[in-house]
Amino acid sequence: MSEPKAQPASGEPRSEQGWPSPVASWYLVAVLMIAYINSFIDRTILALLVEPIRADLGITDTQISLLHGFAFAIFYTLMGIPIATLADRKNRRNIIAIGMTFWSLATAACGLARGFWSLFLARVGVGVGEAALSPAAYSMIADSFPQEKLGRALGIYSVGAFIGAGIAFIIGGLVVGLVATADAIMLPIIGAVKPWQMVFFIVGLPGLLLSAWVMTLREPVRRVSTKAVQQQSGFRTLLVWMRLHWRAFTAHLAGFSLLGLLFNSTLAWMPTHMIRSFELTASQAGLWLGTILLVFSTVGILVGSFLSDWLSRRGRSDATMLVGLISAVCLVPFAFTATTVSSLWLCLLLFCPLIFFSTFAWGAAAAAIQVITPNRMRATASAIYLFFLNLIGIGFGPTLVALCTDYLFRDDAAVGNSIALVAGISAPLAGLLFWWGLASFRRTAEGLRNAA
Repeated sequence: MSEPKAQPASGEPRSEQGWPSPVASWYLVAVLMIAYINSFIDRTILALLVEPIRADLGITDTQISLLHGFAFAIFYTLMGIPIATLADRKNRRNIIAIGMTFWSLATAACGLARGFWSLFLARVGVGVGEAALSPAAYSMIADSFPQEKLGRALGIYSVGAFIGAGIAFIIGGLVVGLVATADAIMLPIIGAVKPWQMVFFIVGLPGLLLSAWVMTLREPVRRVSTKAVQQQSGFRTLLVWMRLHWRAFTAHLAGFSLLGLLFNSTLAWMPTHMIRSFELTASQAGLWLGTILLVFSTVGILVGSFLSDWLSRRGRSDATMLVGLISAVCLVPFAFTATTVSSLWLCLLLFCPLIFFSTFAWGAAAAAIQVITPNRMRATASAIYLFFLNLIGIGFGPTLVALCTDYLFRDDAAVGNSIALVAGISAPLAGLLFWWGLASFRRTAEGLRNAA
């Protein structure tokens, strides 16, 4: 069955010209990466504030997990697809800038929360705003680089997530340490706020300036080849394409979602594990974990992305999926052990390769969805990828750990065992899925490339 045909939308440029200059392309990646850093700071900072929020609001680990995961993920995932469908038709730069403004204000609004539900709604707002970023960014980057350089470009963009998480832990830990001794902080108009509420104002409001910076980007020309079969955009058309290539898409979506579950559940609860098990302060835990994240996540995703491009240049059309398989296999021993050892130094030592391999495949994951999807469906396909990745990874990952702690182990100090249980099951299952779908992924990528 051939792909449905349609003419490009009215006014849509049909690209037969060369790629943008390297300066323009990498400037776009740099600005979008900084936007991604900002988004991860805003979504991750909650992980350092678990204990003061629990104390002030009187809530459980399970409720904290809902704030960290489900509240953020539910509309982040649901809004991602309609926003991405819009990005396949409209100006992607403007969509990103509007989203940044929204999530920055929503992060600051977390500092106004006076109870569980008001904080829950503010976290929902963060998710709605951040839904505008990655699908549009993936599409813009894919229209700025040829395929043999796409893994590298998307890998560098994706580094922003882990730099953001590292900065959130380091700077957040320092901010928590600075304000921790205050009983209340008086702000104009707002009045008295708790130290943890002040942290949300500090990390949220600078995003308004960054949204203005995004507006300096030029919207890339969409790559619609006159030699290729003309493509329809739209959600229904994409579903037809995905059904035709169901095994490749199933393996990709499910496999990377499980890797996302491993990463997000570990990231959400690792600071709490270190505070409870090794009696560190939030500032100390933030400094250690943030430093490891900055170094090993950055190196991990860049090495994985360069490996993906290297394999692609040598004719491996399944290079991006193969990198996912390598990541999952290498994660298995560290997923089981990093949070179950009794020594702080051994825990930190094992956390380094755990972070390296849990971020190793994310540039390849983003590139993979591009190479098996026709151009005018890419933003929407990216949103579907992010829907599953974030609903499972962010929405369920932290909550699975909390449920194990509250109801299986029934001990706050057992959060490390809960992390190990969730991560230790996720990694081998992801590896099996990648192995199962590798051949189908290769056929889909080759067929699409040959049609161009």
